[in-house]
Amino acid sequence: MHPHDALSEIATLLERERSSRYKSKAFRAAADAIAGLSDAELADAATLRRRKGIGDSTFAVIQEALEGGVPGYLVDLRERAGVQRASTLRAELRGDLHCHSDWSDGLTSIDLMVAAARTLGHEYLALTDHSPRLRVANGLSPERLRSQLEVVAEMSDEGFTLLSGIEVDILEDGGIDQEPDLLDELDVVVASAHSKLRMERGPMTRRLVAAVSDPRVDVLGHVTGRLVEGSRGTRPPSTFDPHAVFEACAANGVAVEINSRPERQDPPDDLIAIALELGCLFSIDSDAHAPGQLSLLDYGAERAERAGVPAERIVTTWPLERLREWTGRAS
Repeated sequence: MHPHDALSEIATLLERERSSRYKSKAFRAAADAIAGLSDAELADAATLRRRKGIGDSTFAVIQEALEGGVPGYLVDLRERAGVQRASTLRAELRGDLHCHSDWSDGLTSIDLMVAAARTLGHEYLALTDHSPRLRVANGLSPERLRSQLEVVAEMSDEGFTLLSGIEVDILEDGGIDQEPDLLDELDVVVASAHSKLRMERGPMTRRLVAAVSDPRVDVLGHVTGRLVEGSRGTRPPSTFDPHAVFEACAANGVAVEINSRPERQDPPDDLIAIALELGCLFSIDSDAHAPGQLSLLDYGAERAERAGVPAERIVTTWPLERLREWTGRAS
């Protein structure tokens, strides 16, 4: 196994299991440090050990790979990851409408996210970094978003499309956090609440209904905001009238996101059932903050299939042309 491949796969698997971001970044940095080195240069252990970006753990992986085997650390990670989640629906997903790059709070560059999406066989991926108000996530000002649009425009080619987008914060009054004219330029707008998640039921219901009634919103992201496991601890779901919120989603053609992150499992199964009964569309998204997390779609597809959500109602099974017609941004 080539050392570069081993380091890159380890980084990907660490990202998928939402391990320490410093661990995954260290392995990606080591992969970058040895990219393009000849076999002779890789075999020069003394010089390699002094190369910037190579630490004790990554050096050990490189040495094991050079010996012709699969490094033990990678073997362990593969065993922990297990086989791909069993789901017929997963094969029908064509893309992902919610991911982040290092322009906001993601771990890597846009091009690495695109490369990972291509490897997974995606036809499209929407880049949805955060909006200005979410300062803790380095949300994009209008000026930074316009600069990002120039980068996004260069990332597509035959067989793959990087869609422009944003994850806008839903404000306390139900407004959305970005300039309206700029939102009109984007391919996809995901709206999510990130603050005041413990609002009373009535105000939270009005807040979410107002957000999904905005004609610029395409997807309602992680609707309850709950956390059920993971390093951030747990957080109870927001309380609101799901019938009122999902009726508004159905009336406005807004897809309810089935967030694939295992620590979210959002919406809960009972809310998926209500949204399904009320005629909502759905979007199975990874909410990836690193390349390895794009494969978390496995979990979302498994949940949707178990809940009985038909593929036809899931917008991320649709071809790009139909997706753009739905968002009102047909090319």
